[in-house]
Amino acid sequence: MQVFTDIFSSDNTRFLFAGFLTTILVSIITVLLSIMFGTVLALLRNYAGKRVFGKLASVYIEIFRSTPLLLWILICVFMLPFSTALGRGSLALILYTSSVIAEIVRGGLNSIAKGQFEAARSQGFNFLQTLWYIVLPQCFKRIVPSLMSQVITTVKDTSFFAQFGIAEFFFNAKTLMGILPQKITITTAHIFIIFGFIALMYFLVNFSLSVIVRKCSKGDEEYQFYSE
Repeated sequence: MQVFTDIFSSDNTRFLFAGFLTTILVSIITVLLSIMFGTVLALLRNYAGKRVFGKLASVYIEIFRSTPLLLWILICVFMLPFSTALGRGSLALILYTSSVIAEIVRGGLNSIAKGQFEAARSQGFNFLQTLWYIVLPQCFKRIVPSLMSQVITTVKDTSFFAQFGIAEFFFNAKTLMGILPQKITITTAHIFIIFGFIALMYFLVNFSLSVIVRKCSKGDEEYQFYSE
């Protein structure tokens, strides 16, 4: 059909997928850094709650979780001295997502029986060894569904960058819709297909992540069943 040819020319397709690649890379970096930073925050809040760092972690988590992500993107994009808007926006997303993941991890930590610390101590493990070898592996295994839900949310949250002129997937799609009228006559079909393509790409990424998690979770359940 002519409408598909108008939209998905070689130049337009490269432009859209350049933005899509940026979205995926930002999502991956954000998730990895947020899991690391969020885990540290959760550990501090859980095991150093009454000390200075524990209180600071608590304040950080509550501030970011109680305020909109869009506000922090706005603050970082316009107030921080980073060289690129993409870097500033990504930092805002990492800071916000870390606070959410911190509470997810903390929930997993609280689900671990306290007796495991005593059992580990009796085997010669110190506190950090107990966390690293015993507690955290069990914690992350239990929070996989909640963690993956936040990963999916993070992928979708990158679309906020479009409001600040950051060239991710949603911004490039909007830009394409602004460019097309200069070349062709735009119809409802063109708009419908572009928005449909945006929705399809986000759906494919997030649905694929959901399927992977369900497969892994099913495998763990079967393993536990046969172990019993």
